[in-house]
Amino acid sequence: MGRKIEAVIFDWAGTTVDYGCFAPVQAFITAFEEYGITPTFSEVREPMGMLKKEHIRTMMNMERIRGEWRRIYGKDFTEEDVEKVYQTSETSILKIVHNFADPKPYVLETVKYLRDKGIRIGSTTGYTDEMMEIVVPEAAKRGYSPDCWFSPNSVENFGRPYPYMIFENLKKLEVSSVGAAVKIGDTVADIREGLAAGMLSLGIIEGSSAMGLTEAEYEALSEKEKAEKCRQVEEKFLAAGASAVLKNLSELPGYMEGLE
Repeated sequence: MGRKIEAVIFDWAGTTVDYGCFAPVQAFITAFEEYGITPTFSEVREPMGMLKKEHIRTMMNMERIRGEWRRIYGKDFTEEDVEKVYQTSETSILKIVHNFADPKPYVLETVKYLRDKGIRIGSTTGYTDEMMEIVVPEAAKRGYSPDCWFSPNSVENFGRPYPYMIFENLKKLEVSSVGAAVKIGDTVADIREGLAAGMLSLGIIEGSSAMGLTEAEYEALSEKEKAEKCRQVEEKFLAAGASAVLKNLSELPGYMEGLE
């Protein structure tokens, strides 16, 4: 028996806008550099999708970064230090996030397909309300406007991997059950959020934070290199428990038809 899908709940950066999820990466790097530490891309991306403060705390607990902090400041970091780096990252992302609201390839066509089928579109994010107040209108100007969005601010900061932002979407969109919705994201934290909500949880490969390449960098790869990169990301998502992994959003209609 097929299942009737009433809503799709997308993540934002790296899933529907901001190919490669670069706005948060820039902000985290800038924040740590203010304290004398330059994190690597892989250090920055590993906790991607988490609540932003939790993301900073996770990075500061990484062996190399913790060692660097100790070397520079002569002591281990405190919760106050986590707060300071977090506040710096918040300030830096607010200055740049308006530049990172372009919809990714296939987003507008796929949203049209969903709307034509009467499927509602929700969204969750690691961004705060303040960031979303910049990103949402910018994305709308470029043609992408989901029916609703919820940030960690709306659920007392119980962001991913907690399922509460998803539940707020389901309530707002009047979805009949968790089985009637699908979550789609570009990080392991997204996959876990969907699974925690008890729904189908899909990973998206191209333009994902997990892949971490700009569109130009990805397009410059040979077919063999692209296939290898995609395989690595797919394995990461499947290991996290993804229900399915799509190369990009052009594959979503086919997936949905398969469910029905």
